[in-house]
Amino acid sequence: MLTVATGICQQRLLLQDAIAKALKNSLDIQLANNNWQIAQINNHPGFAGALPTVTAGITDNEQLSSTSQKFANPNNNIDRSNVAVNNLSANVTGSIVLFNGKRIVATQQRLAALQQLNKWQLNAQVQNCIANVSVRYYDVARQQWYANTLVQSIAVAEQKLALLTERKAIGTANNADIFQAQLDVNALQQQLQNQELIIEQAKIELQSAMYETANTTNFRVADSILVNTQLHRDSLLNTLLQNPQIAAATEQINVLGFIEKETAALRYPTIRATTGYSFSNNKAAAGFNLLTQSYGPFIGINVSVPIYAGNNAKKQLHIAELNTQNARLQKENLLLNTHNSFSRNYIAYQSHLQQLATQQKNYQLSLQLLQLVQQKFALQQATIIDVKQAQQSFENESYRLVNLRFAAKTAEITLLQLSSKLGN
Repeated sequence: MLTVATGICQQRLLLQDAIAKALKNSLDIQLANNNWQIAQINNHPGFAGALPTVTAGITDNEQLSSTSQKFANPNNNIDRSNVAVNNLSANVTGSIVLFNGKRIVATQQRLAALQQLNKWQLNAQVQNCIANVSVRYYDVARQQWYANTLVQSIAVAEQKLALLTERKAIGTANNADIFQAQLDVNALQQQLQNQELIIEQAKIELQSAMYETANTTNFRVADSILVNTQLHRDSLLNTLLQNPQIAAATEQINVLGFIEKETAALRYPTIRATTGYSFSNNKAAAGFNLLTQSYGPFIGINVSVPIYAGNNAKKQLHIAELNTQNARLQKENLLLNTHNSFSRNYIAYQSHLQQLATQQKNYQLSLQLLQLVQQKFALQQATIIDVKQAQQSFENESYRLVNLRFAAKTAEITLLQLSSKLGN
């Protein structure tokens, strides 16, 4: 297949390079990756409340007060104003939850499931990105094929015009045939110009999928669309459950199940142990107690028992159960749609492959027919109408061939995406 002559040296863009750029630049992948990193940070025993907490505090209050004290012995009575009083206290306290209905365990499991959920969502974004770039890349290849077909047809039309011009010079051709031949050349050149516009627009769509600014479209993609004819239904179905969207839906059910356990734990008592060291120093300039100090370690147990809160815990548990049920229904719907999409695309894939063999032969026959009619026209054994009909047959068969290849390739990409095999 010939290539479009643009007069400009165009750089070849390989599919793997386009995919690499898209994976590097994709904003959706960056967002998903950030969410995954956040989930990794959150997946820590401290966020679940499994680790002890230690706090330190110090308080120093200075105040002026009036003191009036009377005793049995009037000589001991005290009546003073603006007495300086200082209260100093400090403590270090550590506490840890001993029991809260296994709420901490459920929270740890939920944080781990959220990390895995975000990882599956990141994988889904990667698969979507690869699929999107691949389809747009091969669409550019299809449009280039269209243009190359027109280039070949223009060459035939120009040869026909040149032969008619030579014949007119010796008086064996008329102006009507020359005018018609020139109109055919002009029409094909106009079609080529329109096709070049379509190619530029398709390249911009590809650059958008690569998350690049379309400052220039001075590049070419592959001139052909190669279809993998070795995809087998059973092997693809075996990996269908590894689809990151289905895996994410499964992990979402796990997350909501752990939320159920956390909510159910609200009905149980919470037992917390505390220990630490405290220091207190109270000093006054006048009064019965001029100085009081206390210090030393302490230990304690705190028990909190929920008795009544408007049945909020029961209602929250019921809501959590309904959310889990909804997640299961959403997964079933996703599975159904995924299986149906797989079956639909596999049937299309097989059908396109079967048609490709026949269409490849039709394309070769149309090319041979065009070459034969050209030879007969050169020998004045065919008319310009015969040449034009052969051109149209060649163009139509060429379009059908590349459209079938593109359709088969699109079905192949979708099947690999559903089976999470893109990029492997």
